[in-house]
Amino acid sequence: MTPSRFVRPTIFQSIPGLVAGVSTRHGGLSEGPYSSLNVGVHTDDAPEVIEQNLSLLCADVGIAPADLARSYQVHGDKIWVTGRPGYQSGFDAMISVQPGVFAGVGIADCTPILVADPVTRVCAAIHAGWKGTVARIVEKTAKRMIENRGSNPADLLVYIGPCISFAHFEVGDEVAAQFSEEFKTRKGAKWHVDLKAANEAQLRAIGIQQIEIDPSCTVANNADFFSHRTEKGVTGRMLALIGFQVS
Repeated sequence: MTPSRFVRPTIFQSIPGLVAGVSTRHGGLSEGPYSSLNVGVHTDDAPEVIEQNLSLLCADVGIAPADLARSYQVHGDKIWVTGRPGYQSGFDAMISVQPGVFAGVGIADCTPILVADPVTRVCAAIHAGWKGTVARIVEKTAKRMIENRGSNPADLLVYIGPCISFAHFEVGDEVAAQFSEEFKTRKGAKWHVDLKAANEAQLRAIGIQQIEIDPSCTVANNADFFSHRTEKGVTGRMLALIGFQVS
């Protein structure tokens, strides 16, 4: 059986018209360290191949590449709220307020988080590495949906996708100091930090309880997902995307 290009979260499967999930590294045309479904625009892979990979992925999920709202990510906490597709710079979270516009973030160890409101049909894609997690980008994005777009926390469904896991995310004292005790453990000279748990806690603290956490680790499951750390910076990117189809 050929491995799938796209992981579809269970939590979203009963929502009519919602397209959501995370791409894998399977089923693309890239070669070498980018093998094979690299959709990372800012990699040294051939641009025309990246474009073909994106077309293959979008065809699988039933959207067009031109329907995506994405950004060059900077590990910050800026949020782009949009009703139009396009490509920006400097945002690590995208909120789509318009059906037919699909929010997307690139990942290769950082935590992808997808948020859907089936009532307002507003959704968000968030890129939360350790810096974004410390900057509380997940909390800020969800609050923007609640305070500015009328979402009820009880209605929001969230998927925390494949990223570097607690077992593999080794950091030094400087990074560990920025996380509270419940999300880190010291092992020898290094600390281990749990990005999934830290982001989950931010969501639960503001009343969001419907959360699915993908157990996959980009390091342990490097055959299925790109890992910036494992592949020493020379690797592809997956795409986490979410949006409602036009009804």
